[in-house]
Amino acid sequence: MAPDLHELGGAPDHYLIHSVTPDSPALTDTALLDELRAVAESGTRIGISTSGPHQADVVHAALEIGVFSSVQSTWNPLEPSAGPSLERAHDAGWFVVVKEAMANGRLVAEDSTLGRVADSAGVGRDAFALACALAQPWADVVLSGAATAAQLEQNVAALSIDRELIAASDLDLHETPEAYWHRRSQLAWT
Repeated sequence: MAPDLHELGGAPDHYLIHSVTPDSPALTDTALLDELRAVAESGTRIGISTSGPHQADVVHAALEIGVFSSVQSTWNPLEPSAGPSLERAHDAGWFVVVKEAMANGRLVAEDSTLGRVADSAGVGRDAFALACALAQPWADVVLSGAATAAQLEQNVAALSIDRELIAASDLDLHETPEAYWHRRSQLAWT
């Protein structure tokens, strides 16, 4: 399963299985799970990343297995459906990473309630979207996706946005998971 540890320079601190889905063998293959358990027992944190409309189901299933201790999932004001399962994972001691907090740019580019609130508060839309994710008590890390120094500087402003502004915003932007992921699949990727 794992590459020669010498080639890696030693055992990794974190081993993350990418894009686990409800039908993934990572949730059901006994031999694979036994190997992952052995890696975990040697001190490496074993985690999963999720994507798609059934993220919450994947996290719930992974919680029951007892091998995993971290997760990276999409969460943003348009697609918050994994929130309760991520909270449960965090409460179980998992390390929780939020990805796609800006909904792949949709929260920055589109005319939305989030954009209007950010604009009227005089904060960047990207920073406000990231601040919404950072305000989730179960989020240990929120990935920004910044590709340039200027984007990183803009994103860092999320740390100074008052959580009361977020709470008072009453953002009700969520789409059904199916609608969100369908729309995401239609985005142009560069």
